[in-house]
Amino acid sequence: MIKDKKETFGIEIDLTGPNGNAFYLLGAAGNLAKQLGLDGKAIREEMMKGDYEHLVNTFDNHFGHLVTLYR
Repeated sequence: MIKDKKETFGIEIDLTGPNGNAFYLLGAAGNLAKQLGLDGKAIREEMMKGDYEHLVNTFDNHFGHLVTLYR
């Protein structure tokens, strides 16, 4: 049997898995910012100004158009 491949666009991160930790998200933010020509240092600093939820929300605000986050 041949099944249709699920088409996905962009990057997907499962926040409940190993890629959902703060260090991974900070690294991903730096890499994405560099690729997009954004100020990665400023974005990472903003991400670290609060708790984990603040970090995730800041990441989503900057990269939500490219990255899908799952809980």
